[in-house]
Amino acid sequence: MESPDKKSAQKSMKSVSQSAVSSPNRGSSMRSSNSFYGDLQKCWIKENTKPSEFRLHTQQRAAQRAIFDSSVSIKLCIIEQHKKQVEKVLKVIEEEEVKMIRKEMIPRAQLMPLFDKPFLPQRSTRPLTIPREPSFLMTTNCKRSSRISCR
Repeated sequence: MESPDKKSAQKSMKSVSQSAVSSPNRGSSMRSSNSFYGDLQKCWIKENTKPSEFRLHTQQRAAQRAIFDSSVSIKLCIIEQHKKQVEKVLKVIEEEEVKMIRKEMIPRAQLMPLFDKPFLPQRSTRPLTIPREPSFLMTTNCKRSSRISCR
């Protein structure tokens, strides 16, 4: 058995010899004598291709991602500043409420009455109450359908 290296070397030599056969200088004489083999060689022989230039979109996407990240960070900063402002306003409102409550809680002395004017009581305009005698009589409401008798 032959080693795999020898086989690959033989294949590469065959492909080189086949490419030489299909060259334009010798192609007309070979094709006329062996048209069947010439057609097979055309099918198997491929021309060397040059790799086309390609551009990766990594740099473009990295730039777009950087723009997106910056816009997100700006939005987060704005939201954070808004929250801080709201907290400050709420804190000021609470402090004012506390001040007002403390002000109301301070015990104040009552004003002294004015003694320079004499006190003259006035008669009430409400009518007098009329006394009534209490009613000690209890009325009971008994139903005949109940088992307990009322006596």
